[in-house]
Amino acid sequence: MRIIKLNAIDSTNSYLKQLSVEESLVDNTIVVTNYQTKGRGQMGTTWVSEDSKNLMFSVLKDVSWLHADKSFYISMVTSLAIIKSLEYFSIPKLRIKWPNDILSEDMKVCGVLIENVIKHTHLKDSIIGIGLNINQTDFSNLPKATSLRLISGQVFNLDEVMIMIIKEITYYFKLLKAGRFQEIKNLYETLLFRKDKPSTFKDAEGSMFSGFIKSVSNSGNLQVLLEDDIIKEFDLKEISLLY
Repeated sequence: MRIIKLNAIDSTNSYLKQLSVEESLVDNTIVVTNYQTKGRGQMGTTWVSEDSKNLMFSVLKDVSWLHADKSFYISMVTSLAIIKSLEYFSIPKLRIKWPNDILSEDMKVCGVLIENVIKHTHLKDSIIGIGLNINQTDFSNLPKATSLRLISGQVFNLDEVMIMIIKEITYYFKLLKAGRFQEIKNLYETLLFRKDKPSTFKDAEGSMFSGFIKSVSNSGNLQVLLEDDIIKEFDLKEISLLY
């Protein structure tokens, strides 16, 4: 494991991706920062965090052994690893809001951005960016955000939490490398936020509709049971869950 610590950077994912172009990096190379000037989330959103209050890091995983059509399993095992780590710190009622936001009850505590490096149509590396709200207490502009401190009342050591997450990521990637796809998928689906509950969704055109989250496909599409008893698949660009 190699850990690169920075006081401030535009984005740990961008830094690590550029570094991987410039030099050969070992598995579990980590870039962690106190502050991101251009932190990125899913679908072009930004990740805003107070200086030195939260955990912002990216880890490079060698996934050259994983077939490209199984790339969503990277998101699954990352989500499972974060939840297992947060359970260790006694954070309650953890769920995965598809595809990989981590919630405690219905409040977002962690976001994940995964960027895969593909070479000649094959997966080479995966850069996993994790933004975890730890000691920040003011989320006045983000009504659905919370932190470990707000949930538990405790102040946490950022390095301790990061090392625990890396340990669990290593464990779950071993399961993935061993080909235990169904076990991973079952665990992931069990933790899906609002699974089998009546939920409201918004499509890409802004129209709202109701349905029940049932499962995910191997490629990561959300499978939703609609009111006419048809199960329809949606990708990340097509649907968002309102909650």
